[in-house]
Amino acid sequence: MSDSPKHKRQNRAIGATLILSIVGAAVFIATDIYNAGPQAEGASIAVSLGALAIALIAWSKQILPQTQLVSERPPLPAPHSGPDSASETFAEGEREVVSRRGLTGLLAAAVGTLGVAAIFPVRSLGPMIDSLFHTRWSPGARVVDGDGVPVHRGSLGVKSMMTVFPEGYTDSQDSQTLLIRTPPGTVPLPPDRANWAPDGYIAFSKVCTHAGCPVALFRATDLLLMCPCHQSIFDVLQLAARISGPAARPLPQLPLEIDADGFLHAQSDYHEAIGPSFWERPG
Repeated sequence: MSDSPKHKRQNRAIGATLILSIVGAAVFIATDIYNAGPQAEGASIAVSLGALAIALIAWSKQILPQTQLVSERPPLPAPHSGPDSASETFAEGEREVVSRRGLTGLLAAAVGTLGVAAIFPVRSLGPMIDSLFHTRWSPGARVVDGDGVPVHRGSLGVKSMMTVFPEGYTDSQDSQTLLIRTPPGTVPLPPDRANWAPDGYIAFSKVCTHAGCPVALFRATDLLLMCPCHQSIFDVLQLAARISGPAARPLPQLPLEIDADGFLHAQSDYHEAIGPSFWERPG
């Protein structure tokens, strides 16, 4: 009988599992909003999807039993017992409808919450393409190191390198920049970049033009920059042109200037998009 204690326990278990799925999806949304990290996001969405799958399997077994029962047709009831039997059957069906409506509502809520959760990863893809064209560098932005300390013309020795950021944006991944101090006059600058490397300071985007990995290695002896992901090598003395590896383009150069107090500033943002080539820009 559908109103048996066993049936009620099954419905409560299915309902609790659906609620767990809703909670997991809600936690995923919260972790995405507050940038809790991929581990927390992965765990919460796994709980939500797993709970939904378990609930659906349990419910399907309840609706579609796995065994077949064969019984003899019972004798027809006596005329006086007909109305009572009909009333009992109607009441049982009504209880079943109410029970299924509650589970159906929970199922709809679980699926709806998961649908909302799916919007957040898709939403996060939007600004990424635009950030390739525009970073946090702007005219006059002061150059600082990873601790936010302004970079002075005496901060680096010749043939030294450091990672720098625009002031106030040391957490901006697309703005991270390699600052190298070259021996004055060793880098042949074209006329349109003649004033971009004052006192031998020259800067290039740290985002590799192959797959977007950080170009993290520097060989001071011959002023070479290397990406550890796929071994692309860029020559600082050739304006960060790729001399080896799969990268298709040089690293974009950031125009620099030095103020009256000796501190480095950006003249502007990069004049071209940073990072790998894509459909709107040839390699």
